[in-house]
Amino acid sequence: MISHSRRHCVVELQALPSRIGQIRRIVSAQLRHWQLDPLIDRAALGVTELLSNVHRHAQPDKTCTVEIELRLGRLTVSVYDSDPRLPVLREAAADTLETCGRGLALVAAVSEAWGARNQADGPGKVVWFSLRAAPVGTGSKPVREPAPAVVVAVDPTAVPTAVPVTASVGARPG
Repeated sequence: MISHSRRHCVVELQALPSRIGQIRRIVSAQLRHWQLDPLIDRAALGVTELLSNVHRHAQPDKTCTVEIELRLGRLTVSVYDSDPRLPVLREAAADTLETCGRGLALVAAVSEAWGARNQADGPGKVVWFSLRAAPVGTGSKPVREPAPAVVVAVDPTAVPTAVPVTASVGARPG
């Protein structure tokens, strides 16, 4: 199931290798829509690593939810799963040739902040990371939430009725 609004997108999935690429494309498309192209590579890498961890470690199943949210100039990507075990950031030596176990280190390296917590409303956890958001073409100015719409009621009796009309649109001068 996919639901999204202007500043929020949620995708529920099974964290299987074939689905991780699809989610990466969904995140990339959503960031393009929000005009956050400079964040695409880092967000796609981060969500790939978090989903890979769900696939590799989550018990009893691989069901999870990816949520991306743009709020107050910050993009937050969160992955919820049903496994209550919190992840542990492993320190790897720079000269090691390990092929796994670097997921959270990569997330930490590409993001400004990250964390994990148990879900308050049930079993499982959420692992998240955030990035400062600046739309394309604005330099480093962060994205701001749009101002609320202002509705103005107009009293039709207050509009002047003595407006001279000399020609209609499309009429030829004569």
